[in-house]
Amino acid sequence: MTTAETEVRAVLGRLTEAWNAGDATAYGRLFTEDADYVTFFGLNFPGREAIESSHRALFEGPLKGSKLTGRLGEAAKVRFVRPDVAVVVVGGGSSLTGADTTDEGRESTVSFVLVEEDGEWLITAFQNTRVSDPRG
Repeated sequence: MTTAETEVRAVLGRLTEAWNAGDATAYGRLFTEDADYVTFFGLNFPGREAIESSHRALFEGPLKGSKLTGRLGEAAKVRFVRPDVAVVVVGGGSSLTGADTTDEGRESTVSFVLVEEDGEWLITAFQNTRVSDPRG
């Protein structure tokens, strides 16, 4: 594993840690100023400030005490499209009660684009898609 790949995976680990701590500030810091954050229901939060403030409301409200399950940084497929741009795809989920296992219906596939800026890897695009059976 290259140093860059290790650093990209570490960002995903910090993302999980920030979520699980309910720390919207730490969560938001992992994104570029102009990042796009697309939720599983298609809403886009453009920019770090919107990502942080929306997650603060979630962490203080309906997602208080929730936990990301799985190991985003370890299980991710990481592909470098340029030395300073990585595309990451990984499965994950969440538990509203803070359990270590994914709640039924809360499994997702998540896509990230990370860029290296001034020696630091940050997320510039995020897409969360809820896993479902297309046959209904």
